[in-house]
Amino acid sequence: MNYQQAIDYINSYTDYEKIGMPHDPAFYDLRRVDELLSLLDNPHRKAGSIHITGTNGKGSVAVMIASVLTAAGYRTGLYTSPHFHTWRERIQVDGELISEDELAQMVTELKPQLEAVNQRAAYGKLTTFEFLTALAFAYFGRRGVTFQVLEVGLGGKFDATSVITPLVSVITPVDFDHMDVLGSTLEEITAEKCGIIKPGGIVVTAPQPPEAAGVIKEVCRQRQAKLVTVGKDVTWQGLSFALDGQRLRVQGRISYDLFLPLLGDHQLVNAATAVAALEVLVDKAFDIPKESVAKGFEQVSWPGRFQILRRRPLLVVDGGHNVGAARQLTQSIKQYLDFKRAILVMGTSQDKDVAGLVAEVAPLFDEVIVTRSRHPRALPLAPLAAAFARHGIKARLADDVTSALSQALVLAGERDLVCVAGSLFVVAEAMEAAEGLFPTTGPDVPEPFLP
Repeated sequence: MNYQQAIDYINSYTDYEKIGMPHDPAFYDLRRVDELLSLLDNPHRKAGSIHITGTNGKGSVAVMIASVLTAAGYRTGLYTSPHFHTWRERIQVDGELISEDELAQMVTELKPQLEAVNQRAAYGKLTTFEFLTALAFAYFGRRGVTFQVLEVGLGGKFDATSVITPLVSVITPVDFDHMDVLGSTLEEITAEKCGIIKPGGIVVTAPQPPEAAGVIKEVCRQRQAKLVTVGKDVTWQGLSFALDGQRLRVQGRISYDLFLPLLGDHQLVNAATAVAALEVLVDKAFDIPKESVAKGFEQVSWPGRFQILRRRPLLVVDGGHNVGAARQLTQSIKQYLDFKRAILVMGTSQDKDVAGLVAEVAPLFDEVIVTRSRHPRALPLAPLAAAFARHGIKARLADDVTSALSQALVLAGERDLVCVAGSLFVVAEAMEAAEGLFPTTGPDVPEPFLP
């Protein structure tokens, strides 16, 4: 296959990210993933795994850990989801995306085993995410990685990544999201995420709501897993910030003074959580010097998460898509940014708590433009506009993200803020549109994109 044929083949599988997740646990049988990996000579067992779940921040923690491990000299695989622009973003080694040729080659080589498993269908048919997870393991095995940092796709108990036995399991802050699949209470949602906790393992948890913390503690007790609690065993302190990042101190077994090129108080929590997981690896006799921790954090890149694309006017994109993430966004805007008027461009997916999202962001913005991404699960404009109307805001309508961003920039003065939020898919399209709307080099550029 060439690259486009490989992408077409990936897209031929059932993709629950596009059509919505089914409720019945029978759809999530990991035995078919085990069957496929067995045919591939179990590549998932060839590297040390760091397994990360949670509601918010799991991708940020994953990329922080991977960046430090690379800085420490270890070849490191990183598997995350979803992607912004290309499937290749999901599978990286030492910060480099799998190439088009490599992806095409891997799909070509895995196809016979994939189709053999699906033909038997003893435990149901493989999905797109399960296919890509197996492909990532096979690719990491081929590249000879020492570590593979794995972000859970959804939940934990039935997630395709849960076939591994990790060196450390990490649970970032748990909040309400995907309730139709994971449960309607924090206890139920947390129990699903605790599926990544293995008997006798080591678990790092970020600070949690009491309901979630209680479940995590009890599951660790039942499975005789050691629990490391961020906020108690590992602490953090913000020191200073500018628009290009922030400085912080993390106190674990030793003290780390770090610069992180990501903004937001929640990223300080994520940084402390990443350090806690790295210290678990140090306890397991891996050499991760303090200097490598600092270098790794300095080199972190995680687009679309409270990212400043332009300064005049301020153009910020944030892919947070649940109520907790919306709350973090408004707090970060208030804390880190200085502006006169605020204009919001927002679109979200059909399965989200629209009323809750709007309640968090509505008080901060002077103008609102509602839009939708090209994603099949994008929420139509009318329900989102109605949610803002209930807060006394008459939202403008834009049928696509490019026209929404263009409208917002016309409305914005040099001292104003334009914020694009509500969905990673909306943010991805806004980032593409911004590249077309603004030149990034040349004599007529008054304020280029930030690196």
